[in-house]
Amino acid sequence: MYAVRDDMVKAFGERECISLTDRDFNGEIDDVVLEGALTQASAEIDGYLCGRYPVPWPDEPRVLVGKCCNIARYLLCGADTQMTEEIRARYEDTIRFLEKVASGKVTLGRNTAGEVVRSGSGARIVSGGRVFGRDQTDGGSF
Repeated sequence: MYAVRDDMVKAFGERECISLTDRDFNGEIDDVVLEGALTQASAEIDGYLCGRYPVPWPDEPRVLVGKCCNIARYLLCGADTQMTEEIRARYEDTIRFLEKVASGKVTLGRNTAGEVVRSGSGARIVSGGRVFGRDQTDGGSF
């Protein structure tokens, strides 16, 4: 899974996680319900990524944790849980992000084999040439 219980609590708070998962009304997070949603959300993410990257990941990109939480939150809304515009918008934003990753417009910092792509550590500065030099100003100042 791309996210776990602790990630959901950090993202949305314990109170909201209770309201999303507490089907028996005992005032606690139902770990079975939450894990089921996170598993389903992870499978949905894999569905978008499997055409571009090998899944499952040996070490998930951290950006997918929040995306997984957004999808799980959306999936947990149902008959007893109110769907809000914020929940729907975050889900739709997540799907658009995953579609961009699937199309190659956005990368996860990995190559197609799933290996982390390292960027160069050096900076390069290129000058476009002098704008005001002795030749342009006849040796004088402005």
